[in-house]
Amino acid sequence: MNSVYKALADPTRRKILELLRDRDLSAGEIAAHFDLAKPTLSGHFAVLKSADLIQADKVGTTITYHLNISVLEEALLPLINTFNLTSPNLLFWREDFDEQ
Repeated sequence: MNSVYKALADPTRRKILELLRDRDLSAGEIAAHFDLAKPTLSGHFAVLKSADLIQADKVGTTITYHLNISVLEEALLPLINTFNLTSPNLLFWREDFDEQ
């Protein structure tokens, strides 16, 4: 679980997860949202993959990333429950993930 929290601690990695929430994206599509060197972005992908928050499929030279929502839920829902966080925004977030 520590690797998940480490991955979530970085704003760039959180933005990558946010982008993948809507749909699967190629590495190039994700890179278009950042002003980062490719090796830097690859490092972020590696941390997210190590935490099992994303999965990658390679077809030819294209790598497509997918969000692993179950790992994200396993990390965040206990925190929400532990701290009894029930704001309307969090309830919306929880309901949205329950549908997936």
